[in-house]
Order: sequence, then structure tokens, then C-alpha cells
Amino acid sequence: MKALVTGGGGFIGSRIARMLRARGDDVTVLGRRDYPALAREGIRTIQADIRAAADVLDACRNMDTVFHTAALADIWGPRQLYWAINVEGTRNVIAACRAAGVRKLVFTSSPSVVFGEASFEGVDESQPYPRRYLAAYPETKAAAERLVLAANGPALATMALRPHLVWGPGDPHLIPALLALARSGRLVQVGDGRNRVDITYVDNAAGAHVLAADALAPGAPCAGRAYFVSQGEPVVLWEWLGQILAAASVPPVGRVVSYRTARRVGVWLEMLHWVTRRRERPWMTRFLATQLSHTYYFNINAARRDFGYTPQVSTQEGFARLAAWLRGEGVPEPAGRPPLPTGCPARASH
Repeated sequence: MKALVTGGGGFIGSRIARMLRARGDDVTVLGRRDYPALAREGIRTIQADIRAAADVLDACRNMDTVFHTAALADIWGPRQLYWAINVEGTRNVIAACRAAGVRKLVFTSSPSVVFGEASFEGVDESQPYPRRYLAAYPETKAAAERLVLAANGPALATMALRPHLVWGPGDPHLIPALLALARSGRLVQVGDGRNRVDITYVDNAAGAHVLAADALAPGAPCAGRAYFVSQGEPVVLWEWLGQILAAASVPPVGRVVSYRTARRVGVWLEMLHWVTRRRERPWMTRFLATQLSHTYYFNINAARRDFGYTPQVSTQEGFARLAAWLRGEGVPEPAGRPPLPTGCPARASH
């Protein structure tokens, strides 16, 4: 396989690139920066922005498969920027695949494309998109997902994967953000702490992409469809976050607020930030309050059936690896404006 991974320097993208290379595939990554560590492993790197259509087209030439993981993932920011990267960038990738004769496109989507303000317990891919979104990220990822699935056809087979809460050693966003908030005393439990969520170990998320690409072809059962991906066993969110804090020798969360209170604060802070044009992310938003207090887990039977997805790394083994990393290597400072726990994959380079 000759494969291009957009956002290939990111948390999921780099794992996909390394998995492909390890089995002998010809791999190129496209990202905003240079990635010497990947280059040393025999992976070509292209420094470009997916908003530059000509650069994306050049990168797609002579490729069999494109993994599109690049995205802007956060809970706050100018809608125009999200639209330019997540939607128009995806439109550029689709156009480039068609023009370059790429046969397969696997898109990294997010379960948040179906999130409104209700909990989900074991829902499958028949769950519809909501009428409105609480943040620009899920709105633009949903628009991009629709573009990808609509592009499926005889010349270009497409599909979308929706991994939930991707985590593991080397995470430059979720774990550092969690620990930074906890150490500063700003991490607050929202709700009664009993909400359950799906999580996805990063190697399982990446492996799902590779399996999906291998199964994808015009007319295949997975072509033109979206799939939830997870560990297949939800965890109690606040217990799981507490375990991460303990593994990093960080004190547990000491404050609790109700969802109603957190949502009210989020509404007020969002209004304040828009009126004053503050660039930093509010410490609470409507979307974040919902994510931290609601139950979100999904039926992954379709992924098991259509392309043979099975989590290869158990939650217990994954956590053991994470704990060892926390003890042995420490955790970097959060990159950029780190996202708190949301339904999105880890932030990818674009």
C-alpha cells in the first residue's frame, strides 16, 4: 500500500503511519511541521497545510490510500477557523483524491458529530445528527464526515471512523491538560460522577484505521459508512480520571458542581468571551459541561462485523502502559490550547 496520512505528526496519525510502515507499506505524512523522528523510521514527510489545495493534490499523487486525520480539535475558537480546517480542508482532500486517482479514503471523525445535550447508552450508527451543536468542533466534523461519506463511489471508496476519547502514552493533549488543571486546583467534577463513557486506547484507534483501509473497496460493506470505535467496555469517567491523577501522583479532584450550575456558568462565560473577544478558552462551556457529566458509550458491533475490529490492547493493559509512562517519562506541557475530555480524537496536526 502507498499511503498518505494527513495530520501524520499527530497522536493518532503518527501511530497509523508507524503501523503501516512496520508492516512494510510505503508511507508519507503531511503536516504543518517537519517530523524527523518519523523520517528516521523511513516515513516520508511533507510540510504543508490542508487548506492549501495545490499542496494537498501534490501529496496525494501516486497514493493508493489516504488516511485523513488532520483536524482542529478543541472546544472553543473562531467558527471560521474550524470551518476552514475541518470542512474546507476535508473538501480539499476529497478533491485531491479524485484528481490523483486515489482509491481509498479513511476519515478520522468523532462520536461528537451526533452529540446534542442527551446521554447515549449503547447507541449505534443509526443515531442521527442533532439539530444543533454546542461547539464549532462537532459541527464542523459532522459537516466534514458528510462530505466524505457522500464522496463514496466506484472511483473512490470512503468511510469514517469515530473513536471516542483517545488516550495512551505519548498523549500531548488530554493527559497534560488534565494534570495541569488538577495541579492548579481548577479541575472540577461536573455532575454526580457516575456517568460512563467509552474510551479508546491509541493503538486500538490506529489499528482500526488500518483494518478499515484493508477492508475498504468500492461496493464493500464498509464503503460509504461511519463506524464507532472504542474499547468496547465503558468506564466511569470520574473514576477513570481519578486513576490517571493517582498514577501521576496528583491529588484527587476536590470540588463538585451540578451539571445545571456548570452549564449556566458556561453560557455566561461564552457570552463574556464573545463580547470581549477574548482569545483564550473559557474554563467552562456548555459543551464541556455536557461532556463531563453525561454518559456516552456506543455499540461497536458494526466495526467488528464489517472490518474485523477488535481492541487488541485491553483497557487494563493500556492503563498499565500509561501509568508506566507517567512514572517514567513525565508529561509534557499541554500543546497549544489543550482540549479537555470530549468526544473528539486527540488533536491532529493539519
